Amino acid sequence: MGLSSLCLITVSIYILSTIVLFHLVVASSLQSYNTPTCHDDEISALLQFKQSFVIRKFASVKGAYPKISSWKSNSSCCSWDGVVCDEKTGHVIGLDLGSSCLYGSFSSNNTLFSLVHLQRLNLADNDFNFSQIPTSIRNFPRLRYLNLSFSVFSGRVPSEVSQLSKLSSLDLSRNDGMFSNEELLRSLAQNLTGLQTLDLSSINISSTIPETLTNLSLLTSLTLDDCGLFGKLPGRIFKLQNLKVLSVRYNPALTGIFSNEELLRSPAQNLTSLETLDLSGINISSTVPDTLTYLSLLTSLILDNCGLSGKFPGRIFKLQNLKVLSVSNNPALTGYFPDNYSGSSPDLMSLKLSSTNFFINLPSLIERFPSLKELAVSSCNISEGPVPLSLGNLRDLIYLDLSYNKFNGQIPTATLGNLRDLIYLDLSDNKFNGQVPFSLGNLRNLIHLDLSDNKFNGRVPFSLGNLRDLTYLDLSYNKFNGQIPTTLGNLTQLTYLSLYNNHFHGSVPQSLFNLINLQTLYLDHNNLSGTVDFQKFLNLQKLTDLDLSNNNLELLSESRFLNNATTVLPKFVYLRLGGCNIREFPDFLRSQEALSYLDLSGNKLQGQVPKWMWNTSTQTLNDFNISHNLLSGFEKSPVVLPWLNLEYLDLSFNMFHDLLLLPSTSIIKYYNIANNKLTRRVSPMICNMTSLEYLDLSNNKLIGDLPHCGRNFSVNLEYLKLGNNSFQGNLPQSYFNGSNLRMMDISHNSFQGQLPRSLANCASLESLVLSHNNFGDTFPVWLGALPELKILKMDHNVFYGVILKHDKKNLQFPVLRILDLSYNDFSGQFPFEYIFSGNGTTSITHDLEYYNINSFPGGYYSITIICKGVERYYPRIREDLILIDISSNNFEGKIPEYIGKLQGIWSVNLSNNILTGRIPSSLSNLSRLESLDLSHNKLSGEIPQQLAQLDSLSKFNVSHNNLTGPVPRGIHFTTFDSTSYLGNQGLCGDLLPKKCGNSVGTQLPPSTSEDNDSGSGIELDWKFVVAGSGSGLLVGVVLADFVITKWNVWFIEIVAVLIVFSKRIRKPRN
Repeated sequence: MGLSSLCLITVSIYILSTIVLFHLVVASSLQSYNTPTCHDDEISALLQFKQSFVIRKFASVKGAYPKISSWKSNSSCCSWDGVVCDEKTGHVIGLDLGSSCLYGSFSSNNTLFSLVHLQRLNLADNDFNFSQIPTSIRNFPRLRYLNLSFSVFSGRVPSEVSQLSKLSSLDLSRNDGMFSNEELLRSLAQNLTGLQTLDLSSINISSTIPETLTNLSLLTSLTLDDCGLFGKLPGRIFKLQNLKVLSVRYNPALTGIFSNEELLRSPAQNLTSLETLDLSGINISSTVPDTLTYLSLLTSLILDNCGLSGKFPGRIFKLQNLKVLSVSNNPALTGYFPDNYSGSSPDLMSLKLSSTNFFINLPSLIERFPSLKELAVSSCNISEGPVPLSLGNLRDLIYLDLSYNKFNGQIPTATLGNLRDLIYLDLSDNKFNGQVPFSLGNLRNLIHLDLSDNKFNGRVPFSLGNLRDLTYLDLSYNKFNGQIPTTLGNLTQLTYLSLYNNHFHGSVPQSLFNLINLQTLYLDHNNLSGTVDFQKFLNLQKLTDLDLSNNNLELLSESRFLNNATTVLPKFVYLRLGGCNIREFPDFLRSQEALSYLDLSGNKLQGQVPKWMWNTSTQTLNDFNISHNLLSGFEKSPVVLPWLNLEYLDLSFNMFHDLLLLPSTSIIKYYNIANNKLTRRVSPMICNMTSLEYLDLSNNKLIGDLPHCGRNFSVNLEYLKLGNNSFQGNLPQSYFNGSNLRMMDISHNSFQGQLPRSLANCASLESLVLSHNNFGDTFPVWLGALPELKILKMDHNVFYGVILKHDKKNLQFPVLRILDLSYNDFSGQFPFEYIFSGNGTTSITHDLEYYNINSFPGGYYSITIICKGVERYYPRIREDLILIDISSNNFEGKIPEYIGKLQGIWSVNLSNNILTGRIPSSLSNLSRLESLDLSHNKLSGEIPQQLAQLDSLSKFNVSHNNLTGPVPRGIHFTTFDSTSYLGNQGLCGDLLPKKCGNSVGTQLPPSTSEDNDSGSGIELDWKFVVAGSGSGLLVGVVLADFVITKWNVWFIEIVAVLIVFSKRIRKPRN
């Protein structure tokens, strides 16, 4: 290469470098020229806006950050985080401060409203402290996008919003304190004709949807969830051709959804662009129309809790774009997956069918939809059995709910181990057993884990301590044992921990007090022991719900540190410390202002309830239980009860001497002061307690007449228990004017006179116990009209007369199951066919269900009955307990064969009457009968041999009658002693003094020459004849006795023939 060539190259490089440098300088200058410069007045306005709020982390959701922290006066506002400026003018046209942790009130003179060039404003997910949206919002005439959602605004939506005529997107949703009316919707439809997206969810509009809303022809998304809308959904909405999202969920009063003609027409004309349809919580109450299957662009169909019924259209599963399908909580909705599932929605990611009547083949479903991320089939029609192993193939699952089914066996370790992305797992209310696999601790993304209500046993794996993101853990109602794993203390994100109703023992782990985010802790109903220093709970400042009851713990709550004025205690809402060996009222309760439920029952509290207790949680306390202690009264009882919202008060099983009466303003529903030492009369002030649903004054020493109250006292009353006192006089009619009474027990008092005829008004009455009083009246046939009456106890009174039959079907006790009329003065025939003509004694469930007090959990009906000769108290009554006791009266006549139709009956006592005739053989049909007492009557004839078939019979008494013949032979009859048959001279049997077939006292026919003939009609077995001739009469009689066990009616004739035959053998020898 020559010198000239080298020079040429050097010059070329120089020229090229100069050109490039020139272009860079020009470009830099142009860039500098195009960068907008923020206006000083707008900088000032934004900085003042910044100063008007404070930064609070709780003001926005997790993951938010304060964007305004970067705003500095020495820089252009156009470079600030969240600020957008116009490239040409430099004016602020966009402000995105969503999720910026802003907290404070928003005033109309806020400098923000001077930014008149704004086109986009996003203030979503902040906390503006229940401010009203300022009317100054009208200062943004150029605004195209406005998002004020989830920012704690309240009050009326200002009409000025509808003046923002250029808006294309408006979102005011999830501000629960905001309200408006139909006029807002009309104004928006009239003025904001360019609107494409509208979301007013959770604003209380409380109106119909105006037809004019359909003028918004450009709408692509309409969301009006939970707005209190009612009336018919305008049909023209289904003509909005651009609509992609329609959501009006949780407006239960909306009507005309699937009955709307516009929707049912060809989808080629309606909703052709629709991608999301959400109608959840609307009472549609119809079938799902087939026309939905033509919405070819549909990606999300959500119809939860709509009252849907009938068969779900299977072709919906073949919509090619469908990704989300949720029809949960429609129990009358049935459906199958199509047998031919080729072409099924290939990209379906979320399938929720919980609480429907879908028939689900889980392995087939898993094969059909391999891309599922969410699967909820709680409480569905799934066959009992183990979880299919193929579930592990759904490796993308993040949400899995199999609760309330019949899955059994152990949790398949490998299957769940594959689901590494799971966030939500609910296996509750199944029949899983065995130990929880250690591998469950490998699902490190889990946030929610519920294994409650199963049969898991063994120890809880300590590997659960690896689930560091877990916020919800429920292991309750299982059979876990051992100690509570200390590794649970690693789960510092936990807000809910429930371990109740297991067999855990040992002490409460100290590591649990490291769970600083815990809001709910349930450890009750275990075998935990040791001491718990309440001071430890000071670490759990977010704790609101705590239950330590029904263990063997000893709670230390007398620490001076707890009583220190500077000590900050958790603000409890739900606090149960029952059975924690507490000896004094915990002093820390003084500072509790938010308690709703307080249970100190079953402790060792004594003396008086301290006066400072009256000042505890006066605005919030709803349930207060101090039963089963040794308390004697209240220190300085107030004239007016201070707990304004108290509904439940349980003072039972103490030593109170005075009845605490509540003012007329009280809303108390449950008042239990049974098993105390109350004396004196009941004050008429009790009539002021007009909200009462449950009143229990039983087992005290109250005296005198009941006060006569007005109708208002009984209008809400459902349960009235006054038993075991010394009340007297007549029952007031006014107590039974209401129709809500379900149970009344006034036994063991001295009430007298007639029964109040107003009891006939109590159509809900299930149990009426009048035992051990002095009522003098005829049988209340008018109670037969009560459709729910199952228990009627009238024993030990002075009821009298003949029980008259009524032809009216509405007076025939349709569901009566327990009837006790014993120890009265009834006479005549007892009308079995009349009183038990319903199905109360035949329609029996074999489930262990008890009569319970529905309104108040844990309460049951109780009863005292005499059965099998023993008086027994039942604290709970099973619904299949059926008995009749009409003993100790003057009933007469025959026992009808009809009694054999009462097949569910458990005990029958007809003793101490004047019954005659035979024992009906139909009693052998009563397969559940355990006790039968027919003693002290005038029954005659034989005991039916068929009674030997009653395998359940364990108590049998027919003593003191005129019965004859043999006692039935059967396994159970060999267990009854001779006292069961006393006073029946004609009875015989192995256990009786008189043996059946004993020759003593039996007159046999004399021997004659005709004895050679077998004229008896009995064909003898010659084995006995030979035995008799070879070994004499004794062996023959013994063998004959063997025959008696088979053919006892032949016994006399066989013995007679053997004697004659024996004599003939002896004659030749003489």
